[in-house]
Amino acid sequence: MTAVLGAALMLAPGCALVQAQSDNSAKQDMKSAGRDTKAGAKDAGNGVKKGTKSTYHAGKKDTTKAFNKTKNTTKGAVNGGKEGAKEPQ
Repeated sequence: MTAVLGAALMLAPGCALVQAQSDNSAKQDMKSAGRDTKAGAKDAGNGVKKGTKSTYHAGKKDTTKAFNKTKNTTKGAVNGGKEGAKEPQ
């Protein structure tokens, strides 16, 4: 009986060490998962930022192009109207 009790006492610190290592492992796993989530969120945010910028610039370019065409067409219509008014019929 004493031998069994002695053996149990000798193995107890080893069991506690294994338990402590598994706790640290779980804690490290949680930290790693948090870092991975953060990195994923950053990547997604950067993708959205890039897409938003390119959409903005494309829209700005197309709006400027439409404005210039409208301006030129309006000038042509006004000038054509002036010339038409000068010609006697």
